Amino acid sequence: MPAAAAGAVFDGTSGGSRRALQPVRWRMALFGWGTARCSRAGGADKRQVAGRMRRRMTPVRLEKISKSFGAAVALRDVSLEVKAGELFFLLGPSGCGKSTLLRVIAGLQEPDSGRVFFGEEDVTSLPTQQRNAVMCFQSYALWPHMTVLENIRFGLSVRGLSDAEQKQRIDEVLSLVQMQDLAGRRPNQLSGGQQQRVALARALAVRPRCLLLDEPLSNLDARLRQEMRGEIRRICRSGAFTTIYVTHDQKEALSIADRIAVMKDGQVVQVGTPAELYHRPRSVFVADFIGQTNLLPAEVLGAEGGRVRLRTAAGDLWAEDGAGLAAGMKVTAGIRPEQMRICRGGAASAADNRLTGRAVEATFLGEASEHTIAAGGASLRVVAVPPLFEVPQELTVEFSAADVLVLRE
Repeated sequence: MPAAAAGAVFDGTSGGSRRALQPVRWRMALFGWGTARCSRAGGADKRQVAGRMRRRMTPVRLEKISKSFGAAVALRDVSLEVKAGELFFLLGPSGCGKSTLLRVIAGLQEPDSGRVFFGEEDVTSLPTQQRNAVMCFQSYALWPHMTVLENIRFGLSVRGLSDAEQKQRIDEVLSLVQMQDLAGRRPNQLSGGQQQRVALARALAVRPRCLLLDEPLSNLDARLRQEMRGEIRRICRSGAFTTIYVTHDQKEALSIADRIAVMKDGQVVQVGTPAELYHRPRSVFVADFIGQTNLLPAEVLGAEGGRVRLRTAAGDLWAEDGAGLAAGMKVTAGIRPEQMRICRGGAASAADNRLTGRAVEATFLGEASEHTIAAGGASLRVVAVPPLFEVPQELTVEFSAADVLVLRE
């Protein structure tokens, strides 16, 4: 029996207190116990399975959710809308409140104020078993003495479904996660990635209104994590499940999310698609947290032709985002390392910005190399593709005004 199932299960957050949850509530979140039975249809192919799942898609809406633990404020007036069938990420550093918010959605934690809606239904006061929001924890919590098939069947048998209905659902999810040939194996005969797929299959078999994933790849090595990113997206998109996924891994979120909510200190600071957050962050925090960014304190010198001139320690820069700026204003200029091009062999182009500095450090990354340049009173990182092996003492970089972020917060 998994340790968590034997007694209280902990929230699994890092850096915070480990608050024990009641075992029965944990089982309800894991298996979706107590919800109404679905219709007992006959066998179906993958298209019919996906069609049934799409009809069960549920949007999720949060209105001004707040939660405190004593003097510690975990969530502050969080409002979000997750579209039906969306793969939505809660992203932020440890202790930002993302796992607490996920538990509030699951019904494992009661908010101090605010409301949770599944569709138009207010589920704030509903117990976990009546929400049918199934949660996959960081530990897969697979029964070690059961086979893959028996692990998936467990939640279905507790619901009292007929043998025929159980078989149909098990066949559906095994096909979805591509584990048909491994149905007779026990967890200790599976890889970490295969165990994760079994945990997902068990959750999906109960046909949840909302699938909640709490850092599901944290126990895998780097290579398996990369492989499973695509698998999770394929599974969630194939079945069109409304999925809310918690992680602190920016690459994980950027690679598979439809939209992302970035959290800090219990608040949502920005919501957008991966491209929006990466290319148009609204604050220094988001720019620095999503990928690598060279951040330079800057002063606005003036605007010209829809562009703005900035003075930084590295030199004067042109940026395109000049709306609402006036001479003398203090801002932060941000440039992504991969958007800066190293001029090789003295070559130059008509780029808007050109900086020269002393080469300080070079790091070989395989397909690329990363270089640190001391330009004026600033230190800049730049990525060279393909790698630059013979690094001169002085490097010149160029970049477009469109690639310069102007951050006011």
